[in-house]
Amino acid sequence: MTTKEEFHTEPAVPGDKMEGLSLLTDLYQLTMAQGYWKSGRAKTQAVFHVFYRTQPFNGGYAICAGLEPALQWLNALRFTKSDTDYLATLKGNDGKPLFDPAFLDYLLSMGPLSLDVDAVPEGTIVFPFEPLVRVRGPILQAQLVETALLCMINFGTLVATKAARICASCLGEPVLEFGFRRAQGLDGALTASRASYIGGCAATSNVLAGKRYGIPVAGTHAHSWVQSFPSQQEAFDQWAETAPNNCVLLVDTYDTITGVREAIKTAKKLVATGHKFAGIRLDSGDLAWLSIEARKMLDAAGFPDAHLC
Repeated sequence: MTTKEEFHTEPAVPGDKMEGLSLLTDLYQLTMAQGYWKSGRAKTQAVFHVFYRTQPFNGGYAICAGLEPALQWLNALRFTKSDTDYLATLKGNDGKPLFDPAFLDYLLSMGPLSLDVDAVPEGTIVFPFEPLVRVRGPILQAQLVETALLCMINFGTLVATKAARICASCLGEPVLEFGFRRAQGLDGALTASRASYIGGCAATSNVLAGKRYGIPVAGTHAHSWVQSFPSQQEAFDQWAETAPNNCVLLVDTYDTITGVREAIKTAKKLVATGHKFAGIRLDSGDLAWLSIEARKMLDAAGFPDAHLC
């Protein structure tokens, strides 16, 4: 783990080019990508949608934005030796490398992405639950780009929507944007990750922030991993097989209590192979009640050291 004394202070500004930003993703996107690769499912075709659930500012519409920089980032995405050298330093719960060297070689040799992207034009009025962007292609590649696309589209759309509301209220009078000094840093997500670490957070999911600043990175898998399998139990078992030293299971994709029961089944199989079960992740619902119930279930099953994240 990186100590505070090793914390880097180099500028986070990525500049006007998108090269060198392949690690602008959550750690669990990379660990899931390794899982797809290990299980022979890297080229399985998948479709991911970018959408939102509720209107910002209690309004009646949103204005889509952020597409152009998102496409620039997609076109420039290449993993470099510097990227894979950094990933090779990351450790699992057992102190052993988190990533297989052969998987890192796979990332280096991956080349240009083979994804199809459909999207509404920037400036389009959009509404909840309709896709703003649709990404189709190999599940490994689609998984790797999810975080950055959400970041760029979500934030761009939020700001564009706020600007549209202000401009509409001015009835045709010109509106100037003077928000620079109040913005979320020159780099957005990197600034937030860095500032959160300074504020006391122990780790970040942002892999590029981890590489640039020496911040510890952490993560497990997402709902998309579970949804890509015929059953939740199969998804859990496969995760334990492909990532035995990073086995934290996300249990709320369908029903949380059922998810905990199935996680315990996977945990028992994992322990039987000589590995340690790290714990479960709760991501929605009544977290106070669910965490108490999950703790009781884990303790009763013989996993008092399993973490609840």
